Parts: sequence; C-alpha cells; structure tokens
Amino acid sequence: MSGGDKLDFEIRPNPQPVSAAERAALLANPGFGRIFTDHMVTIRYAEGKGWYDGRVESRAPIPMDPAAAVLHYAQEIFEGLKAYHAADGGVTMFRPDANARRFNISAERMSMPHLPEQVFLDSLHHIIQVDREWIPPTEDGSLYLRPFMYASEVFLGVRPALEYLYVLIASPVGAYFSGGVKPVAVWVSQEYTRAAPGGTGAAKCGGNYAASLAAQAEAIEHGCDQVVFLDAVERRYVDELGGMNIFFVYDDGNLVTPPLTGTILPGITRDSVLALAAREGRRVDERPVSFDEWRADAASGRLREVFACGTAAVITPIGVVRTPVGEFKMGDGGPGEVTMGLREQLVAIQRGRADDPHGWVHRVL
Repeated sequence: MSGGDKLDFEIRPNPQPVSAAERAALLANPGFGRIFTDHMVTIRYAEGKGWYDGRVESRAPIPMDPAAAVLHYAQEIFEGLKAYHAADGGVTMFRPDANARRFNISAERMSMPHLPEQVFLDSLHHIIQVDREWIPPTEDGSLYLRPFMYASEVFLGVRPALEYLYVLIASPVGAYFSGGVKPVAVWVSQEYTRAAPGGTGAAKCGGNYAASLAAQAEAIEHGCDQVVFLDAVERRYVDELGGMNIFFVYDDGNLVTPPLTGTILPGITRDSVLALAAREGRRVDERPVSFDEWRADAASGRLREVFACGTAAVITPIGVVRTPVGEFKMGDGGPGEVTMGLREQLVAIQRGRADDPHGWVHRVL
C-alpha cells in the first residue's frame, strides 16, 4: 500500500479484447449477469503486509488451490452497484461510497480485512475507464459492477484467514424486467428463515444467499417470483425477500418498513427510498410488521401497496402474496401509484434526468 489509503494499480490491457462488432451484438440484448467485460481488477492482501499488487488485467479464470480457505469456511463478501451513461455523454455511478462502507461492515462481521474506501472507489473507476464501451447504449442499460473478496490462504483450520483476494468484475445489463415493470408474486416461507439475531443477516455474504436457495426454489414451485422470509425467533414478523428489502404503503400515503435489527441487509436502495419518501412529506415508520397484520390490512384495504427494492430491480411492486393456506392480492394486483412514483424518481436521479439534491450521483467520466 502506498500513500496511506492509496494503492497504485498496474494497468495490463487485454491483448485480445472482444471485437467492436461482437460487443455490439452482445449489447443488443445483454440480459442480466450473462455476459462480462474484457477486464477485471484484482488486489491481494497478506497479514502483516496489507493490500498490494493492484492490477487491472484481462478477465480470466482465477487459479485456486483446493485447500483455499473460502472453499471450506465460506469467508466471502460482495457488493453490487451500477454505472450509467450520463445525459451529457459522461459516465456516473449511484452512491458507490455507500457500497464501500457496507463492504467494510460485511468484512468486519466475517473477520476479514478492511479495504480502504478510496481503494474500493479507485478500483471501480479503473474498470469503468477501461471497459467504458461495454455500457449498453440503450435507455435502460447499465454496467453492473460486482466487487467481491474471499479468503485465499491455503489452509485448513477454523480461524480467520491470513490472505485474501479482492476482485472486481463487470457485466453489461439491460432492463431487469423485459416488457416493463410488472407486479411480482411472492411466497411466504413457513419452513425456512434467512437469518437469526447474532448471525450474518446484515452482512452481504454469499452464505446468506446460499441459505435462501431452497426457499426460493419452493417459491418458484408455487408460481412465485420471490420468497419472503419471516423472523427466525417467532416466525411472525416480516424480515425481507431473498435479495430485496420490503416496504408497505398505507391508505394515508405513509410507509412502513421492517427495522434494521441485525437480521436484515441495510440496502442502499432502501436507504434511498427513505430519503425520497421524506422529501415528499411521507412518514416512514421503521417497525416490525407481522404477516397476520399484512394479511389483515390488505383485506381491509388499509394497506394499499407493497414493494420490494434492491440494486438489480430498483423498486418492484408486489401484486400477489401466496402461502400454503391461500393467497391474497395487494389492491387490484397492479402496480401502485406511490410505488411507481418512487421508482420513477429514483431512476431519474440515477440516470441524471432529475436533480440530485442528496449528492448521490458520482461522476466517473
């Protein structure tokens, strides 16, 4: 590490990048998380040495010893954010500083080393600069950025590893929903829980998502798009979805969302919704919501809309809620006015089509 929180990156351009014609064909319909850019960023860490050997290099398989600690003890964390074409022809990111902070919160929980926030941000700048042409030219296209870190030490033993590898890859993506935003159906899991108090629920680690897969498969079997988890202690209160936070919109226009008590990921989109709602003069209560309350308020009409939010899908209306003993709709099952209004505001800020009073947009180029 040079200069305190600064790190020098060696730039090694890919000698055989994808041709312009092939790239254009891929970007015509990129989907989500299916194709990747020409480069990646890697940084190594060793106990007693710190972070070193920062590189921007050709995207390629990572050599890994079969005794690498991550394969046995799951020390791994990640983030997800996007880069966008700006209206003036430049490139921006949305709240990358918040991702940098959350990355280190996750690292602390998983007994991993702190990565200086400036190094995290510099790595994002480097890959965007070298792979700028991979940002889809479509109105709803963006470059999804996936920074992650894992225990690379070759060692079998239950203790924090002494060596780590930070990697950043990038994937051009189109609209998360083909054909426009549509309300999703959700399955309320009765058997599985996502996280317990004292666990890793507030960390963005792969183990949380692995633990959600059985419940997500159950949701798909019942014709649902996503799973909703209840709390692990009483199995009464709504926590979050498999990969998104949740908001409830009432007939007075105010919102409720479950509190961050250590079992819920502190979503950056969630935090942005809190700020946007407050700016509109809406009250947002962060309090527990039981599933029984959800169902009763939907039946009475007091609860008008429910939506989920996260980086990939931004804000997604929930139309149908299914359980083993039946289902119910939110309102008429269609997208709600408050939900879509908040989504439009957020997307407009992210893409530079609206003022940014919160200072969320980060200029790269």
